[in-house]
Amino acid sequence: MVSKQMRVPQFIPGGMDRADYFGMNNDILPFLTAHEKTMQVIFESPDQPGVRALIAELDAYLYSIYPAESVYALDIASLCEPNVFFAVLRDAAGAPVGCGAMVMQPGYGEIKRVYVRPQARGQGLARRLMTALEAKAIAHGARTFLLETGPAQAEALVVYERLGYRCRGPFGDYPADPHSVFMEKNVTEDAAA
Repeated sequence: MVSKQMRVPQFIPGGMDRADYFGMNNDILPFLTAHEKTMQVIFESPDQPGVRALIAELDAYLYSIYPAESVYALDIASLCEPNVFFAVLRDAAGAPVGCGAMVMQPGYGEIKRVYVRPQARGQGLARRLMTALEAKAIAHGARTFLLETGPAQAEALVVYERLGYRCRGPFGDYPADPHSVFMEKNVTEDAAA
């Protein structure tokens, strides 16, 4: 659950707040390893070669574990829409190692395209991406977050549950699908302040 300590009043160059830049709140920064501190979550366009390659890896992975009709992925053009916040996790050399999107809908934000390369997993990076996406959406008025994932992605399900997401039924245009798990997280006004 988001606490009142999630507020990030300090700003860094470029007018981006620290939660946008680091993808986490200031309270977490002192507890990160030097390696983790070199990883940065930055909101940027998905329409660039390194990020396109990352999304292609995600697509290949999804199509290897689910039938095509059960993969509800957004393409690059959709990820570039004005109601989408797209975050890229970059290593110290600037290479993309993860990504995620928040699609702002009337009444909620939808998490899409969360992916961390296999060699970078197990370091809390998906949590950092999710925290950054949620903070950005909260700053734009969202208090409910929804997502669709699949039952074959056990690691992702654990991350989402630890972040406070709970199972729910289908939402939006999604059909009931045995290859889908729908989840929701609500943030109170007090916790978002």
